[in-house]
Amino acid sequence: MKKVLALLTLSVTMAHAASAQQDPKAGKILDQMSAKYQAMKAFKANFTQTLENDAAKVKENLTGDITVSGQKFRIKLNGQEIINNGQTMWTYMKAENEVNISDFDPDEQEVSPTQIFTLYKKGYKYTYVQETKEAGEACDVIELSPENKDNPVFKVRLTVSKVDKSVKSWKMFKKNGNRYTYTIRKFQPNPPIDATTFNFDKTKYKGVKVIDLR
Repeated sequence: MKKVLALLTLSVTMAHAASAQQDPKAGKILDQMSAKYQAMKAFKANFTQTLENDAAKVKENLTGDITVSGQKFRIKLNGQEIINNGQTMWTYMKAENEVNISDFDPDEQEVSPTQIFTLYKKGYKYTYVQETKEAGEACDVIELSPENKDNPVFKVRLTVSKVDKSVKSWKMFKKNGNRYTYTIRKFQPNPPIDATTFNFDKTKYKGVKVIDLR
């Protein structure tokens, strides 16, 4: 499951040492991008995940969607759903018709969908790389490098729109040779949210097996 949900493992162990001197151009873009997303009450996005590993001759594509509001989120990806209401997290696996329930701690969980928008603020150095175009739109590319050398991620590249400072895609490079590219296909700011969005309703999953890990 952790492999499939690799796009969510950006909240890896952070270094707490003082940050080195940062690239001011990259910092300004990142601050604008972060402010954009944090100003939203919620957002919904459809995305594509591409996993590549040259040594293993692997290239896999998955599609999914995510809804986020503050610390709350709901993700659908490859027959799985992860639902978090800020206190409790449910992980549902369709093939097994099984749901695991656990307490949610944003400081400990590997799953943190909002991490990409604030990743640079602690434990990472950032530098401006280049201008590029993505789907015909002018973008800036910024590279993040963890200060903690034990971090399994050694580099993250963000592609940010010059026009509205939205994240168009990001690529995560891991020491095991895996590269994960996440491309936003459709983005909806402030979608309608109801009380059931961030809670698991087992009445909608007939015969579901519930495993409470709390």
